[in-house]
Amino acid sequence: MPRPVTLFTGQWADLPFEQVCRLASDWGYDGLEIACWGDHLDVARAVADDAYLYGRRALLDRYGLQVHAISNHLNGQAVCDDPIDDGYADFAARWNPVLDVFDEVGVRFAHEVHPSEIAYDYWTTTRALDAIGHRPAFGLNWDPSHFVWQDLDPVGFLWDFRDRIYHVDCKDAKRQTGNGRNGRLGSHLPWSDPRRGWDFVSTGHGDVPWESCFRMLNTIGYDGPVSVEWEDAGMDRLIGAPEALAFVRSLAFDAAFSTSTERAAD
Repeated sequence: MPRPVTLFTGQWADLPFEQVCRLASDWGYDGLEIACWGDHLDVARAVADDAYLYGRRALLDRYGLQVHAISNHLNGQAVCDDPIDDGYADFAARWNPVLDVFDEVGVRFAHEVHPSEIAYDYWTTTRALDAIGHRPAFGLNWDPSHFVWQDLDPVGFLWDFRDRIYHVDCKDAKRQTGNGRNGRLGSHLPWSDPRRGWDFVSTGHGDVPWESCFRMLNTIGYDGPVSVEWEDAGMDRLIGAPEALAFVRSLAFDAAFSTSTERAAD
C-alpha cells in the first residue's frame, strides 16, 4: 500500500486550520502533520476538552485527510541542548520519566536531528540513543535538510538508524558555498539571501539525493507517512506546496516486490 504523503502545517500556522485543510485536500495530500501552534492544535485544550479534539478530527474527515503525527517542534524539540557527558546524563534523567508515560499510553516520540539539540548529527544521535538505553519510545524524525549543510550522508543515516526511523519529513536545502565569501554557518543573514552559505528550498530544488533516499526507505521497510515540510523564502508557497507533492509522489514508490514475493518468484 502506498505510503501516505502529508503536509506539515508549521509553515502555514498563520492561516486558520480549516483553510489549511481545504488547501491540502484540494492539492491532493493524504493528510496533515499538525503543528501545535497557530490555531491548528492547542494541546492543553485537547487534553481538557474532548469536544475540541473531536472537532479537529471532524475537520480532517470533512476534507478526507488523515493524521499520523503531531508536531510540537517549538517545545518538544527542546530535548536538552548540552552535548557533553553531563548533558547526556541530564537528558536521560529528564526524559526517561517522559518515556515511561509514552510507553504507558502507546506514544512514540520522533526526535528531529537538528543543530542546537542533544542529537544534531550522526555521533550525537548515537550518544543520545545510548544515554536512554535505546528505548523504543524514543526514535527519530528523519529530515535530510539539516544533513546537507553539515556534509552528512542522509542515505547512510537511514541505514544505520533503520530501526529508529519513526517519521520522515521531506525538506530540502541547497549549499551556496565555494565562492570564498559565503560561510557554512549562514552569517546571520535572512533566508533567501544569496550571501548565505546554505538555504532551505522547496522539496526537489536542493541537494538532497531524493531518489537514493526513497530507495533506502524501501530497503529498510519504512511504511509510515512521508510529510512535506515545505520551506522556501524564495518561492510562493501556494505554488511550491503542490509542486512538492507531485515531486514526492514521483519518487515515493514502494518496492515492486516484497522480500517474500521475490523469494517465491525465484
